[in-house]
Amino acid sequence: MTLWMQLNDFRLTTAEILYRLPDHQDLLQTFARQDLDRTPQFPALRKFLAFWDRELDGQGAFRARSFREAY
Repeated sequence: MTLWMQLNDFRLTTAEILYRLPDHQDLLQTFARQDLDRTPQFPALRKFLAFWDRELDGQGAFRARSFREAY
């Protein structure tokens, strides 16, 4: 991570999405995504989740996110 990114509130963000596919409702699946994103708005994560809701069949049952401060 560059100094510019640190000064502009970019942090390593991890999102975990638990979801079910329409044809396998008994299975709970997980998807993890990790990226550098700007806190606290998380624009890249919001864009990804909007894509997920709009384009993919698996409805997200639960979403969790965490981010780590750079030291």
